[in-house]
Amino acid sequence: MRRVAKLSAACIATAALAVTATACGSTSSDNNTGSSPSGGGKGVKIGLAYDVGGRGDRSFNDSAARGADKAVKDFDGSVKELTAKTSDTEADREQRLSDLADAGYNPIVAVGFSYAPAVTKIAAKYPKTSFGIVDSVVDGKNVNSITFTEEQGSYLAGVAAALKTKKDHVGFIGGVDNPLIQKFEAGYVQGVHDTKPKVKVDVQYLSHGQDFSGFSSPDKGQQAAQGMLDKGADVIYTAAGSSGNGAIEAVHGVKGAWGIGVDSDQYNIPGLAQYKNSFLTSMVKNVDVGVYDFIKSVKDGKPLTGNNVYSLAKGGVSLATSGGFINDIQPKLDAAKKKIVDGQIKVKTHP
Repeated sequence: MRRVAKLSAACIATAALAVTATACGSTSSDNNTGSSPSGGGKGVKIGLAYDVGGRGDRSFNDSAARGADKAVKDFDGSVKELTAKTSDTEADREQRLSDLADAGYNPIVAVGFSYAPAVTKIAAKYPKTSFGIVDSVVDGKNVNSITFTEEQGSYLAGVAAALKTKKDHVGFIGGVDNPLIQKFEAGYVQGVHDTKPKVKVDVQYLSHGQDFSGFSSPDKGQQAAQGMLDKGADVIYTAAGSSGNGAIEAVHGVKGAWGIGVDSDQYNIPGLAQYKNSFLTSMVKNVDVGVYDFIKSVKDGKPLTGNNVYSLAKGGVSLATSGGFINDIQPKLDAAKKKIVDGQIKVKTHP
């Protein structure tokens, strides 16, 4: 089931807690229940521990889900899904991974940097189980770290924003103010200023520290975007999980404004169809590829371990071209990409 496209007031008010599976049309709830969307096969048994928002966030978690779904189909497998809560403690995350391991799931994929301490601890307790973690590096003989050069893809998003703004004023909204999301900000701002130094960039984070609600609060995303639009920004890049759903709703309400999606090609997400013509592009982060590669390696008996980096050069990140809205600037984007891949442009990872 997909979330309904219209973010009603009631849905937005409850989205941060994702209290029920039906209120916002999500297939995952804010508890430790799981599902097997394509399960039942006798092949590989996949354990998937989602970050806050879970399947149906139309962004980061959904990208991981696509990788698992493909593996289930290709390898006659099954998948057990558990979803993080905004109130999670380390003990909660550890228990979630332990439950999957005790139930015989192998591999187990932890989706999100917040699982790093739990993966470190639990992987050591289950040495015969292969663990994968997205967006963090964990050292372990049975751990595969799936990481991306978000800053490189975000640089290209910044180039696009600078070339498309008519007001020389753009914005960036981050879900949580932490090193990972700061990579998105750093690359984006650098891309904007390398292209047009005079363009103003507004930056706002929705939550800080251990408060991860910024990844699952469409109301906060909408308010932040509206504030930037009111101040004159006409292109807004949001790296904030399902909070971006609220941001694109605000952008859609302003003629001539553009939003830049993240993680998935959000132009093609059914639940966001009514906003599709407001997505200038999306900075696609191919989490699905990383997850699928890992599952396949376990299925083949040669589990990936160490830090496997999915870079711009390897197609790990890219700009979506759906809608054709960046066709006119594609040559300049291609030139910027080549400079990054060739090492002529060094993209910052910190603001």
